[in-house]
Amino acid sequence: MSFSVCLVQWEQAAPLLKKVREKVFICERRIPKGIEFDKKDINAYHMLVCDDNTQEPIATGRLLPSGEISRIAVVMGFRQQSVDRYILEGLFKIARELHLSEVYINSPLDSVNYFEAKNFHSINSVFMEAGMAKQKMACSISNVSHAKYYLNH
Repeated sequence: MSFSVCLVQWEQAAPLLKKVREKVFICERRIPKGIEFDKKDINAYHMLVCDDNTQEPIATGRLLPSGEISRIAVVMGFRQQSVDRYILEGLFKIARELHLSEVYINSPLDSVNYFEAKNFHSINSVFMEAGMAKQKMACSISNVSHAKYYLNH
C-alpha cells in the first residue's frame, strides 16, 4: 500500500480531518464532539495521510505552536501499517522548522510504552482528560531522527 502524507491547513482540509477524528475519537473512543473539536484546530499544523488507492483520509495528527502534539488518529484498518510513524515524523519535521526544542503529548496510559520507544519521557503525574487517564510526555527534538521522505503540500 502507498500513502500520501500532507501538511494541511484546517480551513481547507477540515472535512477530511474531521472524518478521521470522528471515526476514531467520537465513534470508537466515545469522546464528546464538543471536546474533540476545539478552537486550537485553527492555529495548529495538521498532518493528513490518505490512501493512494482510494484517496480516502486514513490518519491525522496536529502540532500546536506551543509544541503540543495531539489528535493523532489512525482509522482502524490501517493501524498495523505504521501509518502513525508518518504522522509523528511529519510533526517532528514541522517542530524543527518552528525551531522548537521540545514537543510534548498527553498520552493515554496504554500508549506510554509506545511513546517511550519514540524517545518521549514522562513528566508530571497522571491526570484525567475527557474521562481518560493520561500521562504528559516530552521529547527533545534533537532526540528524533530526521524523516527520510518528502511531505506533499
